[in-house]
Amino acid sequence: MSGAWQPLPTGEFTGIDWSAPGAIDGEDPYLAWAEADHFAGYHLGRGKKPPKWLPIVIELSAHADVPALVAASSTAWLQIPRVYLNMPGLRFCSARVKRRFFDQWRQNAHLRGLIQRFELGLPVGHHTHPLVDPCTPGSQPAPAPGLLTGKVLGLIDGGLAFANDQFLDTQGRTRVKHFWRQDDTVNGNWPGNQPRHRVPLDPTRAGPTPCDMGYGHELSGAAIDAAMAAHTHHGQLDEAALYQHLQLWDLSRPVNHGTHVMSLACGKGNRLHPMDDEASRCDLVAVQLDWSNVLDTSGGAMNVSVLDGLMYILARCAPTAQVVVNISWGTLAGPHDGTSVLEAAMDQLIELLGGRLQVAVPAGNAYQSRTHANASLPPGESVTLHWRVQPDDRTESYLEIWLPEGAEHVQISVTPPGQAQPLPPMRMGHAGLWTEANNTPRCGLIYPRTSALGSHGTCALLALAPTFSRKATVTTAPFGAWKVTLANTGTTATLFDAYIERDDVAIGQNTGARQSYLEDVFYDTSGNLGSFVDHADNPTPIRRSGTFNSLSTGQRTVSVGGVRHAPSAGGLFALYSPRKPDPDASRPQRPGVKNVPDTLQPCDDNPALWGVLGAGSLSGSVVRLAGTSSSAPLQARALLDHL
Repeated sequence: MSGAWQPLPTGEFTGIDWSAPGAIDGEDPYLAWAEADHFAGYHLGRGKKPPKWLPIVIELSAHADVPALVAASSTAWLQIPRVYLNMPGLRFCSARVKRRFFDQWRQNAHLRGLIQRFELGLPVGHHTHPLVDPCTPGSQPAPAPGLLTGKVLGLIDGGLAFANDQFLDTQGRTRVKHFWRQDDTVNGNWPGNQPRHRVPLDPTRAGPTPCDMGYGHELSGAAIDAAMAAHTHHGQLDEAALYQHLQLWDLSRPVNHGTHVMSLACGKGNRLHPMDDEASRCDLVAVQLDWSNVLDTSGGAMNVSVLDGLMYILARCAPTAQVVVNISWGTLAGPHDGTSVLEAAMDQLIELLGGRLQVAVPAGNAYQSRTHANASLPPGESVTLHWRVQPDDRTESYLEIWLPEGAEHVQISVTPPGQAQPLPPMRMGHAGLWTEANNTPRCGLIYPRTSALGSHGTCALLALAPTFSRKATVTTAPFGAWKVTLANTGTTATLFDAYIERDDVAIGQNTGARQSYLEDVFYDTSGNLGSFVDHADNPTPIRRSGTFNSLSTGQRTVSVGGVRHAPSAGGLFALYSPRKPDPDASRPQRPGVKNVPDTLQPCDDNPALWGVLGAGSLSGSVVRLAGTSSSAPLQARALLDHL
């Protein structure tokens, strides 16, 4: 084990010499880290072949568009779903790229001029395979039959049980007119399944691959109705047998997050609280995320899947349709100022559609999780964060440190647990790995001058290997308190925000993830009535305020915080939700940071009974789930009803 930073390697996939001067500037630090540890965070690692294709999301320059990018490239090394030809003027798209893309991007000035930035998607499974029928020069948008008119509700989530009677019309037919599942193998990563062999889904059962998306499988409303009729006996639909036939085995599980969310957005309610509104009768378009996205609760690589899902929903709606989309998912890290690639893409889609698209997103559930720090740094001063990384964490952990423009004189020092001395302090524009004796990285610090993750200032990424693995070949990082010290060596004051990325376990999962958190002696964990909000006179750098879903800080999406149906002495707000107004609004913030929800909806019944009732997977079942994931669909419902 070295006591110094080692240089980043040349990327085996991208061919980028990440240790060259300026190589990390303006790039995605997660891509640099993924190549440094041989994609170990995506279950590859040393000795395994890198992916054949990488999924990325691209933001184009102000003067560029998707047809221009297609004309400047080749499908041999860059493939874009044809759905992105549907939206003239859109400057964002997803793509699959090979190594030659990065060679061309370095050498071809015209291509480089078209691309403003790109981010890594989720490089696992079929996301590393070529697309079916991608864009080619001169190709036209793929026609989509059965375009929906009027009011349409779109949902992007996992586990969408469309045959539940909550989502049927008065004739017993499905209201889900288009259903796209993003997975494509029998042995998928659904809860409890650990695939060893990936067998393709049967398109005669799961539906064909939509030609404008290039992956996954699509079911039309007519196909769903036909399958439901074939599995109805004596007037009773056998939902479990239906899902078995359609190769959607996960939808037979008692609880699915997406089904609960969808029932709140457009269901018929329950016998105690029946619902009869436009949302309970409107047409639906459902996008079921690949389970690999659900397993990756960090959400850091959902950019491709969510953007593709939005484009699919819009492609199934006529130009006259009024569309409301709910996305009850999110991440904790990111710029929090609306300049992440996905947030900027959603904002531009809403703008281009001139009010015909609205998107509801949850404000987040991490208000008490100690995953955010914020402090000012006067000249010559320093702040030390104590990052508690837990034992038996079988997933990687990430800490993002965001600095505003003009913070070039902030240097970062890292002291691993059990080490008496910190690693050498690192200045902006540099990066390094702390390695084992065999040069495999235990952690990496990537500190560029600018970052593809946001448009303002920069982001330093501290990435850690898992703290435990059952495989002797997996490099692990020490658990305990990592000390991260930010020192201002300049002559002007600055400030910073630090965000720990989400690393918890989703419903029904067993990923071995354990959420890390920050520690500080002044942070109030007493549980007293006043201890659940920040106070301006408390000197701790750990702040609840600003702990916000970074998928929800865009300018045009609607972020939704969570409140209780029955407030009491415990207060109005769900303890885990950001609040409105901010109890600590006087605290300095980086320009543009958003930490207050746009609106509020219930997500708890009362202080003792967290969560709200919604549909279980099978008809007639009811489950209780807590979180602002339940607030967002209620707002989506209200938006649709008031169109």
